[in-house]
Amino acid sequence: MAVIDLRSDTVAMPSPEMRQAMVTAPLGDDVFGDDPTTNKLLEVAAARMGKAAAMFVPSGTMGNLIGIAVSARSGEELIADADSHAFYYETAGAAAVCGVQIRPVPTEAGVMSPRQVEEAVRPRDDPHEPITSAITFENTHNRHGGIVWPLADLRAASDAAHSQGLRVHLDGARIFNAAVALNVEAADIAACADTVTFCLSKGLACPVGSIFCGSEEDVEQARRWRKRLGGGMRQVGVLAAAGLIALDHMVDRLADDHANARTLAEGLAELPGVKCDRGRVQTNLVYFDLDTMPAPAFTDECARRGLLGGAVGPRGMRFVTHYGVDSEDVQSALKICEEVLS
Repeated sequence: MAVIDLRSDTVAMPSPEMRQAMVTAPLGDDVFGDDPTTNKLLEVAAARMGKAAAMFVPSGTMGNLIGIAVSARSGEELIADADSHAFYYETAGAAAVCGVQIRPVPTEAGVMSPRQVEEAVRPRDDPHEPITSAITFENTHNRHGGIVWPLADLRAASDAAHSQGLRVHLDGARIFNAAVALNVEAADIAACADTVTFCLSKGLACPVGSIFCGSEEDVEQARRWRKRLGGGMRQVGVLAAAGLIALDHMVDRLADDHANARTLAEGLAELPGVKCDRGRVQTNLVYFDLDTMPAPAFTDECARRGLLGGAVGPRGMRFVTHYGVDSEDVQSALKICEEVLS
């Protein structure tokens, strides 16, 4: 039975070109800084983000943790959206590893206003409260449905943070999805942050890895943190080779994932017992709620028919389109959903 896997874009498999590049990549030792394939990837990635330097990390979670570590010291505070990945899904790493407290700020759609930024900053003359040192934004925003920050709003929030003396880290795990949706360069988005992390292993379909970007000083500090966290790897050019192919060939095709997600959302919205806000489907994430069936039961019945998805709560579901899922798969997925709900 063929399986349509919509659990996440992390399940996307590397392209044949990536696999071939991984086999033939010239290699060295990245910890010593002499892996030529990795060095080329970092040069390209930094340029794509408009930053001075870049560093390969095993995961986006490590990249975000390092972004926090270079932006705030132990005993200080970081502002984050209450539904952000850094607050929700990174096992309290900021507190456990960096000694940094996160102050969660609820937002309606993952977009923090300048006023919210300013109001979340602690008064510096009160010794009872921690010093607010940094803020993190997430774009696209996972738990808010893969929404894209309007560029003007991101700039305004960033300006408000900088005016308060805060450092800005951007969780840009899916920054290229945001750039494609806005029809701008990723560097236009990354310009709103001091440091940025983006994933190679989601929509770009690489097997492993993320990239941390910032100033030369930030990346120098980040390398020490990566070593401390056990993230320094040797012949990492085997993985970096796939990243070079991804940045050359996988960015523009993200528009296909977005189109497939819209088709999926439109079809789901027509099914009985499904609530899907199509207006919130801006990229490749499709969130919807079930009125007549618990999400775990729905997930199990779909899986028996060859469709994999993710339950998010008792009634909530998430489907994610990605490389390897085409328009025919979307139609097949909708037929399975209709069958399960009938």
